[in-house]
Amino acid sequence: MDFRKKTIRDVDWEGKIALVRVDYNVPIKNGEIEDDMRIRESLPTINYLIEHGAKRIVLISHLGRPDGQVKEEFSLAPVANRLARIMTGKVITFVKSFEADCEKDMDGIVKGGIVMFENLRFYPEEEANSEEFAKKIIEKTHADVFVQDGFAVIHRAHASTDAIARQLPSVAGLLVEKEVTNLEGAIANPEHPVLLIIGGAKVEDKQPMIDRFLPIADKIAVGGKIAAAGYQSYDEKIYVSEDFVENDEGAKLDIGEKGAEHIISMINEAKTVIWNGTMGMTEEAEFSAGSRKIAEAMGHLEGAKTIVGGGDTAGYVESLMHEDPSLKFSLVSTGGGASLELLCGKQLPGLEVLENR
Repeated sequence: MDFRKKTIRDVDWEGKIALVRVDYNVPIKNGEIEDDMRIRESLPTINYLIEHGAKRIVLISHLGRPDGQVKEEFSLAPVANRLARIMTGKVITFVKSFEADCEKDMDGIVKGGIVMFENLRFYPEEEANSEEFAKKIIEKTHADVFVQDGFAVIHRAHASTDAIARQLPSVAGLLVEKEVTNLEGAIANPEHPVLLIIGGAKVEDKQPMIDRFLPIADKIAVGGKIAAAGYQSYDEKIYVSEDFVENDEGAKLDIGEKGAEHIISMINEAKTVIWNGTMGMTEEAEFSAGSRKIAEAMGHLEGAKTIVGGGDTAGYVESLMHEDPSLKFSLVSTGGGASLELLCGKQLPGLEVLENR
């Protein structure tokens, strides 16, 4: 499926400063990054800009929910350090604010140098989608072109996803292009049979996706807390897991063996599989078997498009991929809410504002 927005490939980068909105909202515990998937997913865009002559790459992101206040536990400094380790030999200049002296921090940066600014959400103007804040960022960074590569945040209209893009030439990065192309393609022109697997806890979040896929999918499988709470099938296409693994108090915390095997049989017959929402409480090993079996079946399915969406689901699958590199997927989405909204047919403000081809 053709991508409808301009990308970094449509720009002559020689001598230009790229302002890149990445999504480095990674899990950090005791100052240590637990999963750097989102950092690594930004590398194709960063490397492309370096290789094509960009004068400077300025990275902006948020981390957590500091609510417009400077809170050290939400600093992006550990992320800058991890990026420097991943990009062996590259110096990452970390700048703590967009205030008057920030330009001094960027003095002397060589061609192709990388600058990362501190957490955007230390400023209340970010989530308020402030035009003035966007203007300040552009002025302080001397940006020529804005690159949107933070797929996980493009369903929000914030200063770094909307206001900036309305003040600069704005294009998509390679991650956004990959995510949107795969997700829109799964709706617009999927190869059949199509299987949608739905899990998680909140039926109100997932029902619009089930409704959207009912005329598209050949089969829909429902597990997770939604199934455990008694979700009722209302169409012959929809299978609801019928057995569960319970804890000592009788809470249904994973789908059972019968349900998992039935869903696996659907996976093995499919040419397109979209999975959103874990089958159980994957943070507990004894309640993760259903999700593991589904991930392994998808990850070893040959000749099919396999898409994993949803923050918890993607994080779980990513951890399995570290354990077993033989698991392969067409897309493990970096965006939980963004992927869900796109698959539900909603417009994403941070995507729509970019320049059309």
